[in-house]
Amino acid sequence: MTDERIFRLDNKVAIVTGGGGGIGRAICELFANVGAHVACVDLDEQAADSAARAIRESGGRAVGLRCDVASETETQAVAAEVERTLGLPTVLVNGAAMLDRSGTILDIGPQEWDQVMRVNLGGAYMMSRAALPGMIRAGGGAIVHIASMHARVGRAGRVSYTSAKGAMLQLAKTMAVDHAAQGIRVNTLSPGAVETRRIAFRYGEMPAEQKRQAESKYLLNRFAAPAEIAAAALFLASPASSYMTGADLLVDGGYCAV
Repeated sequence: MTDERIFRLDNKVAIVTGGGGGIGRAICELFANVGAHVACVDLDEQAADSAARAIRESGGRAVGLRCDVASETETQAVAAEVERTLGLPTVLVNGAAMLDRSGTILDIGPQEWDQVMRVNLGGAYMMSRAALPGMIRAGGGAIVHIASMHARVGRAGRVSYTSAKGAMLQLAKTMAVDHAAQGIRVNTLSPGAVETRRIAFRYGEMPAEQKRQAESKYLLNRFAAPAEIAAAALFLASPASSYMTGADLLVDGGYCAV
């Protein structure tokens, strides 16, 4: 393959959960720009439709699909609809994650814990389980679970989030072992803080000085832009990473280096 094609996804069918906004929408748009047919999947139906419509208006091919990724029925229905409208999937990005409340295990009750696990971890399991048969029939593909730098390092008051993201690393490794013979590569992508609604949800409207202090924890002295995480997702989904599986790609601005 020539160098200029190695980061392409021409005529590949990609499913992106959490595709309605933030990192997920940036991934959908970049994948479409490099030739993929994209299923923008989100719990927010309007956001999913908006992402898909923007791609179509730019000349790409995309569908917006509503889905609760914690539901086996809904994820199976999405996989069937993708095959019907776009074809067999060969790329899956599991990016759906809920906005969870901060707290220790004494603050986060069993119901909240279960909900985070069902969406953030269980959603990757459910959507992978739904998409894998089609990917195997297609002859192989790439799965990317969006984890977090907090899969590697602890964070005060984020016990449910960090636990779910840490488990995603092991989910990817085991899936990589189980499905390598079927041509399926499975990796995780672990971002640092990204300028999305999650930042606003977590920190509120930060004064400029407070934001500078938060960003100073990163060697690059800033939060990431969604497009920077999308570029890393493209690397993992494309032939550029053809010899990677069961690995975690850390894109954290140097946070975990110190």
